[in-house]
Amino acid sequence: MKSLLLISLTLFTLCFSLSSTAAYERNKAVPVKQVLFGTVVSVRNISQEELIKDKNSGWKTFGGALIGGVIGNQFGGGSGRTIATVLGTVIGGNVANNNSQDKTVVINLVELMITIDCEEKQCQQFMVIQDYDPSMVFQPQDAVRMVYLTDDSVRIDKQY
Repeated sequence: MKSLLLISLTLFTLCFSLSSTAAYERNKAVPVKQVLFGTVVSVRNISQEELIKDKNSGWKTFGGALIGGVIGNQFGGGSGRTIATVLGTVIGGNVANNNSQDKTVVINLVELMITIDCEEKQCQQFMVIQDYDPSMVFQPQDAVRMVYLTDDSVRIDKQY
């Protein structure tokens, strides 16, 4: 039983450490693949409402089932102990799963249509959707730079 608990805790720690990734931040130096310069053609603010599921609900259910199984294993003997363990596992998992909470989050985005500076009369246009940043409000005719990062993401910033 101790080995099962140790394996479960090891898997939990490994999965938790792999799922945490750092987001791109303004004051962080990151490698850049390419930078293109252009002009904003149109701007549209978008609000998107999302139902955010509890990311830990699976682990909570697993933990509840594990604890319920351990408690159920303390009762009875023989096949009665097996039944008590199974019932404890089912009840513990169900209680933990019912306690997970979901919430609604409003995400503010901005959609930008950008014309890249023309080379020999061949202009390219790009549509980019990114997080709304109140310190970086775009207007049509704004000069911008399109920064391609090495993680294949794109960030639009004003040229100053």
